[in-house]
Amino acid sequence: QVQLVESGGGLVQAGGSLRLSCAVSGRTFSSSVMGWFRQAPGKDREFVAGISSSGMYTNYVDSVKGRFIISRDNAKNTVYLQMNSLKLEDTAVYYCAVVPRLRPRKDEVDYWGQGTQVTVSS
Repeated sequence: QVQLVESGGGLVQAGGSLRLSCAVSGRTFSSSVMGWFRQAPGKDREFVAGISSSGMYTNYVDSVKGRFIISRDNAKNTVYLQMNSLKLEDTAVYYCAVVPRLRPRKDEVDYWGQGTQVTVSS
């Protein structure tokens, strides 16, 4: 059984930083492409970032380029999302996912985590 457990969400002021973690079990993590999505209240779930199995390749939605960094530690079966210069519009539930490619549609996701809330205040 594949499990993805996110952590690291919380309340932060605009301009601040947070780092999300996602621990994966039940599959060979080092061969899995991983991604982060988010869903704001009243909005559709959107792709945020993806990372190849080796960590060599990444992909970001334009709205987070230059502010967010996706990374992974295959020895720890964990993927991270470092979020800097946070804006009010980054407020959302963030989900990590096992995905088939670097920039998947949400209907292509193989497995989802339970999500972690990120709230950015002014």
